[in-house]
Amino acid sequence: MQKQDRPVAFFDSGLGGISVLRETVQLLPQENYLYYGDSLHAPYGVKSEAQIQALSLAAAEHLVSAGAKAIVVACNTATSAAIGLLRQVYPDIPVIGTEPALKPAVEKYPGGRILVMATPMTIKQEKFQALKHQFDDRAQIIGLPCEGLMEFVERGELRGSAVEAYLTEKLAPYLREPVDGIVLGCTHFPLLKALIGGVIGRDVTLISSAHETAIDVAEILARRGELASPDAVAHYEFNTTGTDIEGFERFGGRAFGHAIGQVNHVDLP
Repeated sequence: MQKQDRPVAFFDSGLGGISVLRETVQLLPQENYLYYGDSLHAPYGVKSEAQIQALSLAAAEHLVSAGAKAIVVACNTATSAAIGLLRQVYPDIPVIGTEPALKPAVEKYPGGRILVMATPMTIKQEKFQALKHQFDDRAQIIGLPCEGLMEFVERGELRGSAVEAYLTEKLAPYLREPVDGIVLGCTHFPLLKALIGGVIGRDVTLISSAHETAIDVAEILARRGELASPDAVAHYEFNTTGTDIEGFERFGGRAFGHAIGQVNHVDLP
């Protein structure tokens, strides 16, 4: 198989990275895609850095062995904890991360109040703190650790009284002291965008990093001369370590915008 025809691979701790995959497919519809959702070990956001690195290495090894020409770490937590290590281990393959979209948020609201909703691990990681420091003089940036929120997405609870109550409690302080924009700093959270917007109010802009990551993928593949032929027919493959294959297919299709077909179960350490 020629390198241009090899798949662009994505991995996440579950379903959330499909939000990044969807944006990339819109930009590069001719590519082959391989998705790995580590639902068995979700959530990553409450694990130690060493645990996240081990899980990320296992995912990357699986994707490289499947012939990936690029790896997209479609998980903010894994990007924060493991992307440096992955780039050391796989220097010949582009490893592309996802980071909270602070730059577009600050550019849209200079001097404003920007709330970053993310996992506890992302918020406390040095990588996020360094990113935040870059913009501290241009906006007030507030980190909001949202332990437990991604699990609603993994269970397919994109609406309902429980997730709405969670968001209402979390966002209550920012109804009293409003923010200008909210950065969705976990790839699971865009799947709750409608509900978050309903709680916080439609005047607050919700910003995710999915589109910026898709642009990065396109630019890196173009620079390396590895874009698929414009007339190529795309192929998709979805894998998960989880046991609820039917649920992954159902909710994955909802996240992707249409049916994703058969999902394969994989066993990794």
